[in-house]
Amino acid sequence: MRRTALVTGGGRGIGRAVVSALAPDAWVAALDLEFPDGPGEASAALEADVRDPESVRAAVKKVVDERGGIDWVVCAAGITRDHVSWKMTDDDWAQVLSVNLTGAFNTARAAAAALRSSGAGRLVFVGSINGLRGRFGQANYAASKAGLVGLARTLACELASDGVCVNVIAPGFVDTAMTRVLPDEWRARAIARTPMRRPGRPEEIAACIRFLCGEDAGFITGVELPIDGGQLLGVDGP
Repeated sequence: MRRTALVTGGGRGIGRAVVSALAPDAWVAALDLEFPDGPGEASAALEADVRDPESVRAAVKKVVDERGGIDWVVCAAGITRDHVSWKMTDDDWAQVLSVNLTGAFNTARAAAAALRSSGAGRLVFVGSINGLRGRFGQANYAASKAGLVGLARTLACELASDGVCVNVIAPGFVDTAMTRVLPDEWRARAIARTPMRRPGRPEEIAACIRFLCGEDAGFITGVELPIDGGQLLGVDGP
């Protein structure tokens, strides 16, 4: 059966890679504020702001009206506004929490009815290993990603009776536009702390998400899966 999927942050980075990974098996709606490289392999490109509950509800309704339901939802929309905590502004804090955490909740809430009716509902949040360990200068980002774990585990409890699986993937250092703007010294340090001695590829993250959306993952729920090349091990490679 060809599934119907919705991917937030689907216009770039990991979200765009997820759209491509799901496209062979699903009709995929990519949701984002803009699509700088075009819609890619998305079946539909929807401009919406995950911070705005009405905007998200309208996008979900559009997909449900066209397709009759939604089976898979991946929340990949995310931003950073890095500063040490004593220099972080109210707006830095609010914007990151609003996109990364509240945006995921807005999407999950809007799609809950469709996922419950699917019979094979899957909800995957894109978290971060920094939500598990913390990170200097990322109080807002780490808090938002840690919040996704509590949100996912709660939704896993609430939606399990309808066969919906809810999980979080926690990437480590991944080669995306977001990380390419970091100073070379920071990138080198992150790679040096990764035992596999390289950044992850968006396609590798997307492949794990594709697995979690599939039938073989039907007994996996409430889990956070690190995909970090061993970075959380806290040891250097050879």
